[in-house]
Amino acid sequence: MSDDALYPGESVTRYDVTDRLGSDYYEVFSDIPAADRAHWERAQAYIDEVGPQMLDAWDRAEYPLAAARRMGEMDLVVDGIEHPALTRMSPLAAGLVNMEISRGDGSLGTVLAVQGGLALRTLALFGSPAQQERWLVPLADGSVFGSFALTEPDHGSDSVSLETVARRAGDEWVLRGAKKWIGNGASGGITLVWARVDDPEAPEHGAVRCFLVEQDRPGYRGEVITGKASLRAIHQAHIRLDDVRVPLDAVLPGTHSFRDASVVLYATRSGVAWSALGHATACYEAALSYAKTRIQFGKPLARFQMVQERLTHMLEDLTAMQLYCRRMADMDEAGTLRPTQASLAKFHNTRAARRIASSARDLLGGNGILLENGVMQHMADIEAIHTYEGTESVQALLIGRDITGMSAFA
Repeated sequence: MSDDALYPGESVTRYDVTDRLGSDYYEVFSDIPAADRAHWERAQAYIDEVGPQMLDAWDRAEYPLAAARRMGEMDLVVDGIEHPALTRMSPLAAGLVNMEISRGDGSLGTVLAVQGGLALRTLALFGSPAQQERWLVPLADGSVFGSFALTEPDHGSDSVSLETVARRAGDEWVLRGAKKWIGNGASGGITLVWARVDDPEAPEHGAVRCFLVEQDRPGYRGEVITGKASLRAIHQAHIRLDDVRVPLDAVLPGTHSFRDASVVLYATRSGVAWSALGHATACYEAALSYAKTRIQFGKPLARFQMVQERLTHMLEDLTAMQLYCRRMADMDEAGTLRPTQASLAKFHNTRAARRIASSARDLLGGNGILLENGVMQHMADIEAIHTYEGTESVQALLIGRDITGMSAFA
């Protein structure tokens, strides 16, 4: 008998609700190829290794760089990006890795989105051979941290209106402007800065291009944003570029307009849908485990009709999320996935994840706000992914334009 049992009313003080249950009611993932399952299992091993550390880091709002670097060491950052220098990972495998890492910790899910989905993908798609030779593998293996600097303090959803400028000065580019919410933007690595060319004498005047900037360049200042209630275990930065000088070959030659940035964002939008599924899975499984364990009025919560109905509604949402993700991965593999289809998956899944997290938090009662049970952390982290890579409203306008043929953007 435990010491706790000696005290009236305290037979159980902790609940084991974070174990994986393999929830897959429609067997959406029952036929995964062995190669894809191997990537998924490696992601599970990674989370098992760093998970306890991340829980403490989230509580303290600290960014454990060694845990983030470990993701690269285990070859989990490549995010399905096609390049000869990178390990081949199918869209399904990339999604499952994203899902599993987010199920374990949302901050690490965002590390994957930033390091792989944004920075590594941008370099692989648009970088010069020399840039790729120098930086591609270090980004993939985690020895260098990468960031993607598009969003500005005054331009989030309307990032197409970015004001950061790049001007020619002899054999250099000079960058001036500000960026905000930039993951890894103050981690000592490289930042891929999107800026508008300000050179009336040049044919590319007004064009949006991307520049590879090492963060130790004079004039580069990355200040960690504090006071976050979401994604607390990854640092996002407010960056100020005070006439930062880079060589002419710092520009990524494949970038010529904002449309190039959009190509990257469309790809990472799929990742957000998978990330939402990971968060939602953790919340649903925590609620299910708790309902089977927690005794009230002399019986497990799971014996109550109201609780079974809540769990069914949660499973309904979770299964729909799984179906969205699996179908999206299959279309991506076939080369038929359209950007707005990824938008619909993101639109649906982050909304559904919010519902599941809210129901799970409520079902766990007071225990739902304890970090050790996971639900409250996931609930907070879902709020961030619901916003980034295109808000709910922006996704709705993109989809609406596609199905009506009419733009409602202001």
